Amino acid sequence: MYIAMMVVLAIVSVILILSVLLQEGNSDGLSGSIAGGAEQLFGKKRGRGYQGILNKITIVMSVVFIVLSLALVTLGK
Repeated sequence: MYIAMMVVLAIVSVILILSVLLQEGNSDGLSGSIAGGAEQLFGKKRGRGYQGILNKITIVMSVVFIVLSLALVTLGK
């Protein structure tokens, strides 16, 4: 069980790294993120397309990574 969870954690880690690296960078800086943040948050394009899919994959893989890491720590004791 422990080894299987470690393998799944390694796969999730690779997917998480790739999904973060494939996302577009935010080159607006601090002022652009404050001024244009509401437009992106409430805009129509946020959940659609390639970037929306990458955002969802990143969120799901992050949650799975945290849950698996905590489960492995408790099993290791």
